[in-house]
Amino acid sequence: MLLNKLKEEDFTVLKGSLESGRQSPNSLGGMLILAIFLQSLLFIVIYMVGGDRSSFPNKDILFMVHLVVTIVVIVLSIVYAIPYIYMKYQKTQYMLTIIVSQNLFGISFYICALLFIGKNRDITTNSLMMFTYVTLIIGGLIFISTCIRFYILLRKGSYRTGTKKDRLRGKFEKKSYLPMVIIGSIGLVFILQYLVRTFGLEGIDTIVMMTLFISLFYAMLFVLPEQLVILYCKYRFDSFNFKEDGTLKPMGNDRKDA
Repeated sequence: MLLNKLKEEDFTVLKGSLESGRQSPNSLGGMLILAIFLQSLLFIVIYMVGGDRSSFPNKDILFMVHLVVTIVVIVLSIVYAIPYIYMKYQKTQYMLTIIVSQNLFGISFYICALLFIGKNRDITTNSLMMFTYVTLIIGGLIFISTCIRFYILLRKGSYRTGTKKDRLRGKFEKKSYLPMVIIGSIGLVFILQYLVRTFGLEGIDTIVMMTLFISLFYAMLFVLPEQLVILYCKYRFDSFNFKEDGTLKPMGNDRKDA
């Protein structure tokens, strides 16, 4: 794996959210509890409002799969919100929070957009599936380009602290946003054109809402690589995990057996 060639200090800046306490096991436990109610509410809204009379293909199968995934995630969220459990299995808890955040703020809104678009009786199944495939491909390109960008920045030392590259990190990152901006702009133009043809300009409120929902899906794909790298660091480096008293462990322990 390419990341195995990097050292612990190459990931130091990523510890910021851990050092601040925002992503401590205790904070993540509270977030999981809150997410239980948000996921339940959002799921009901999606299939009562968006799914009602939608012509999206195989929406019943989509409903069952999404229901099972949501129930499993909710049950696990309850388990990993228990202090004894989450302190003992911090890595698993963090992995669960990635799944929860992607499901809650990305996948669910994307599904809602597709189902709502499918409520338009003038839209054909082929057109709707073409839109789905294209938006998924754009999402895949955003994820892949973000992964490449993230790895290049790590190799350049942009996520080290106390170095010249650390001080210039903002400069490097601004330049590296260009591929995602291009892909995102193309995706946004495609989405807007499709929605305008589908709903017409009189449905501008629907167009804005659906564009926002799909944009949230893309935004979550944009942050997913960083979430996965932090998860990798929690498995490889002991310093990305917390002691029983809630304090972050010191640097210097390279773990490859966890």
